[in-house]
Amino acid sequence: MEQTPVTLDQKLDRLAEQVQYLSDQAQCSARRQEARAELLDDATPIINDVFRITTEQLEEVQDYVDLSDLLRLLKRLMRNTRNLDAMLDQLESLSDLGQTVGPLVGDAFDRTTDLLEAAENKGYFTFAKGGVKVMDNVVTSFGEEDLGHLGDNIVLILSVIKDMTQPQILSLVRAIISEGEVEIAQPVNTSLPALLKQMRDPDVRRGFGLTMRVLGIIGAQVPGK
Repeated sequence: MEQTPVTLDQKLDRLAEQVQYLSDQAQCSARRQEARAELLDDATPIINDVFRITTEQLEEVQDYVDLSDLLRLLKRLMRNTRNLDAMLDQLESLSDLGQTVGPLVGDAFDRTTDLLEAAENKGYFTFAKGGVKVMDNVVTSFGEEDLGHLGDNIVLILSVIKDMTQPQILSLVRAIISEGEVEIAQPVNTSLPALLKQMRDPDVRRGFGLTMRVLGIIGAQVPGK
């Protein structure tokens, strides 16, 4: 049967559409090829530079690195992929922890700075420097033999210090020092009548008696000769 004109026109239209589609695809393919060619032209110098730099760097370490070492390292990396992934997770956790703790650390640092500044204003650092100087003097003044004697008698020394730190002893020493400074600044009458007058003072007689008692204790501790 002969085909009608309407059917032929439809076929011609479809054929024209297909030809147009093929033409568009050919143009798109040409543009992609042109873009790839331009990209290759642009990337070629960069690739050459990277290859040259890589070659230079490898030449510097070629005496220390072997291909078998690289392969063994690559195998180890592949075998420990899970461990590396877990390590990265831990690093991310530490990063999150750092972001959380960061403000707290900043506040603690500010407080520490304020405390150090207050300590410096009060003279703690100056006292520490003076203490270091005192320790230097002590270390340079004592020899090995002196340190041996100090170690043998440290218990006795600490006992003496403990006794001297009793409240009544400290009060007595403080009173002697404070009142003694006043008395020493005044003129002293050493005539016999003045001395006899002082002996009539009960406090003077009590002090003289205590002094004689202390002298007796000292005499008992010292050998006869």
